[in-house]
Amino acid sequence: DLQEILSLEPDAQGVHEDELLHLCRDIVTYSVQTCHPHFKNQLYGGTDPYGLAGAWLAEALNTNIHTYEVAPVFVLVEHAVLQHVLNIFGFPNGDGIFAPGGSMSNMYGMVLARYKAIPDSKVKGLSGLPPLVVFASEDGHYSVKKAAHWLGIGTENVILVKTDCYGKMIPSDLICCIQQTIMEGKKPFFVSATAGTTVLGAFDPLEQLADVCQQYGLWLHVDACWGGTLMLSKKYCHCLKGLDRVDSVAWNPHKMLGAPLQCAMFLTKEKVVDHQLLLSMCNLFVNSVQYIFSCSIRDKSVQCGRKVDAFKLWLMWKARGSSEFESLINDAMDASRYLKERIQARPGFRLVLDEFECTNVCFWFIPPSLRGQEENEEWWDKIHNVAPKIKEKLILSGTLMIGYQPLPHRGLKNFFRFVTSCHPSPSYADMDHVWQDIERHGADL
Repeated sequence: DLQEILSLEPDAQGVHEDELLHLCRDIVTYSVQTCHPHFKNQLYGGTDPYGLAGAWLAEALNTNIHTYEVAPVFVLVEHAVLQHVLNIFGFPNGDGIFAPGGSMSNMYGMVLARYKAIPDSKVKGLSGLPPLVVFASEDGHYSVKKAAHWLGIGTENVILVKTDCYGKMIPSDLICCIQQTIMEGKKPFFVSATAGTTVLGAFDPLEQLADVCQQYGLWLHVDACWGGTLMLSKKYCHCLKGLDRVDSVAWNPHKMLGAPLQCAMFLTKEKVVDHQLLLSMCNLFVNSVQYIFSCSIRDKSVQCGRKVDAFKLWLMWKARGSSEFESLINDAMDASRYLKERIQARPGFRLVLDEFECTNVCFWFIPPSLRGQEENEEWWDKIHNVAPKIKEKLILSGTLMIGYQPLPHRGLKNFFRFVTSCHPSPSYADMDHVWQDIERHGADL
């Protein structure tokens, strides 16, 4: 339908400005309104208006942040933002870079871990080496397997570590997996923990995992793309206790914090990024003047051209200050706690967990027709179809966009996953709309 409504084919001759404006209006009309308070489908939501202003300004200046020579101000902005975040995350002597998304940041962690374990792999490759092995939470992000594929490690060499009933990686199972790998003659080198899993919002026990990695000499990376924002809140930063002991971290301010897409960073505890991700390409960039930041910036990234993503976050931080960030985060967490309590008290709703650490709230809705029945396999198969059917009704009505998924490794059928973010600031009325709309559309199933 959209292909028929919208004139998408580029024209040989440019169209009139009036038609261009009409096309832009149609694009807005038919796009998903991600800044609407009832968009709860992904781990992001509305855009911080200061961040949007920063994005507009950066786009207008059309600057590539690959060298200090062409982007002196933006290079200093990125450096200042990174250093500020490194201090907050407990890496005062660390390093970092803005990356095109969390998947790339997770891959950067794997690349550095491989370099530290086998420095010759950078120039000689993997030929003749024992199979390299990666460990990741069974509730972790799929990008770990994707990185193993791209780096030639192989997806079969990604070992999924069991998690407890709350979705946290079990350290004792990690030890068993490591020992088994060593017995098989393989070389373990990288552990990917998670701070705020995609579905349940679980935080792995970083202190204990750091002990294990220290014992076996493994690189500990943390995918904090979602939950890392809680480090900006004194009330909730305890969820990431032990973060200062890990080797690298991925964090996406474009998620909970509401920076415009995309805004993601990769951080390391030590200054190990320079000249280790890539061979030096300084011969491609000959500066008429030698600048202190020139080589260090371009050699950190797998990219040559990079957008000025740091400026969006910098402008937000300058406008709001850390104290307002903290208030926004606490409000988002408070709203999710309110929704959990409301769902807990409503007939027909059932929580997947009794407690959630992040703003994730996962639950089933049981239609009146299925209440009071024996909860056997057939009953659960019917429940499996409830969330997809209600979501279809919600989408067609245009009143709420919310995600759902199963967790097969836990034997859990489809359930709703609700998340709150900082923008637009969630109200209790927004939270009530969620359960009321689901209840209304599921009443006759």
